[in-house]
Amino acid sequence: MEVKSRKWNRINQGLIVFSGITILAGSILIYLFILRGVFGSFNAAELVPNPKLLNDFLSGGKPEIGILYSKYTENMLPQGSTWLNDNINSWKKVLNTSGYKYDIIADSTIELGYQYKYKLIILPGAKSLSDKEIVQLKNFISKGGSVFATSGTASYSDDGKWRGWDFFSQVFGLKFTKEISNSEVTKIHTLRGGLPITANIPAGYPLRVATWDRPISVEVLDPRTIQASFWYNYKLQGGLTRDEIKKSAGIVYGTYGLGRFVWMGFEINSVIGEQQDYIYFDRLFNNCMSWLTYQPIAFAKDWPSNYSAAAMLVPELSDNLNNLNNLLGVLNSEKVKATFFVDPGLAQRNRGIIKSLTKYGEVGSLLDLGYLSSVNDTINSLNNFDTQYQKLLNARISLDSITNSQVIGCMPYYGFYNNNTINALIKANYKYIFSDSLTDRSVPQTIIMGDSLLVSMTKTGRDDYEVIRDFNLTQPDFQFYTYQEDLDRILFEGGLYVLKMHPYYQMKDQNIGVVKKVIDDLKKKKFWITTGNQIEHWWARRNYVQVKATKRGDNRVALTISNPGKETMNGLVIQLDLNVSASNIALSSEIIGTKKARYEYDQRNHIVYVYINDLEPGESRTYYIDYKKPDA
Repeated sequence: MEVKSRKWNRINQGLIVFSGITILAGSILIYLFILRGVFGSFNAAELVPNPKLLNDFLSGGKPEIGILYSKYTENMLPQGSTWLNDNINSWKKVLNTSGYKYDIIADSTIELGYQYKYKLIILPGAKSLSDKEIVQLKNFISKGGSVFATSGTASYSDDGKWRGWDFFSQVFGLKFTKEISNSEVTKIHTLRGGLPITANIPAGYPLRVATWDRPISVEVLDPRTIQASFWYNYKLQGGLTRDEIKKSAGIVYGTYGLGRFVWMGFEINSVIGEQQDYIYFDRLFNNCMSWLTYQPIAFAKDWPSNYSAAAMLVPELSDNLNNLNNLLGVLNSEKVKATFFVDPGLAQRNRGIIKSLTKYGEVGSLLDLGYLSSVNDTINSLNNFDTQYQKLLNARISLDSITNSQVIGCMPYYGFYNNNTINALIKANYKYIFSDSLTDRSVPQTIIMGDSLLVSMTKTGRDDYEVIRDFNLTQPDFQFYTYQEDLDRILFEGGLYVLKMHPYYQMKDQNIGVVKKVIDDLKKKKFWITTGNQIEHWWARRNYVQVKATKRGDNRVALTISNPGKETMNGLVIQLDLNVSASNIALSSEIIGTKKARYEYDQRNHIVYVYINDLEPGESRTYYIDYKKPDA
């Protein structure tokens, strides 16, 4: 009995050891599976802690950003000037707010080649640099470092003598064009949409910049550099729009060798304005930092499918319908729709013609809701709420009955409206307002009032009153070129182009051919040519979409798309800038059963386009974008 007991014990111990090894192996496999699910593909060496990782974890990591306090630049300033110190403090403030760690470095740090301990060097107003610094900075960027610079970088030597723009030309790929005069206290600086560094900023947003530092305007000469903004104000300045935009860049970003740079023609403490201006500049700044530090940037494109801009044809019909058939013929042959704004009185006198317009597009209300007493009057004389509401309601009821369709858009005469107008429009069941008033963007704006919203659209280009009546451009070629300048500007910004026209001008026999040429140009440049109803339907829903990109390890980005709105979203395009060279792109979902999404990869620009449909109200989806780095 004793022998049998010992034998049984030996067998039991072997099973225990085998079971333990099996459980351990299974646990390791499960652990690796979980890691694979969270981080995607990874190298086993990444799992082994090393001294640097442990030190970074315990100490919070060493700063990877160096801010140059250029004594050479400070020596150029008038005695007692705090300009450079104030500038540096502004950078420290925004970096602290965004959670970045940094060191303040001296000219000697760069001259001696110690800048390589940092991934990003910031050059705030560093107008005066030594020859050694220039050489070291060029080497730093070309070997993969990033630089964030402002104003006239390296345009003076270390002893304060004028050096010129060689650094600009060689590193940034720019040509200096002019200094912005400080005769204007502030200058409008228009931002492009649809770029990684302007993600989640309205296309055409005019940033207000103080001119006390005499900001700089440049022209991009090298294809490796991308223009992100312009100083030119087409509403106030003369010249050829396309040329003036090209010559007035104020923010650019690009590559030099293996590295990256962002340059701004003004100091960051020159941005002034209201709270909204600071909110959008904060987004701009953080986008720039993400791009320079190779972090993923994602945003929902402003327009559906692969369109980069949108367009509306807006005939205004008030006192006559002469030449209307000329326009209808063009719309029919080009197979596009227009948004006709019609005075209700004119509609009642021409019921048959107005009803027929629904074959060529849609009808909106054109109403007199009040006006300004004089050009310089700061108190407008718009009707009170009750009067505006009754006018709007009566006009909608009248036009609904004539067209047998629902009228949801309104254009006020004279282009003016106020909060009473907005509340009256919402109460009268309008969905959008179209105005001639100048606004702060080239895309629509969603106005939220309680649980209701109204989409505001504006005229973003010159109409035939200006082109034909005011400029006296009677030659069709000159008319087309003027419209095309605005069209190209809107394409550059990524906004909504509006061609507003009237029967006595652009619809006349001798001028109608220009409308066809504009439509052909819009099609060639892949504008989304649509109507006010469709713009409202799209924009009111797109405005709710939220997008977030989070890096998970070295080979995966988690992309979360949410729709907190009340309507299902279709045709949405998410642009994800991976900010790293990548191949073998694969898209999967975080949760089994998540609706599939189609995607495309632009390998040259490292951008993944994800196409989203059927994003229901309250729905949130997370996709994993896995990729392989060239050196992995």
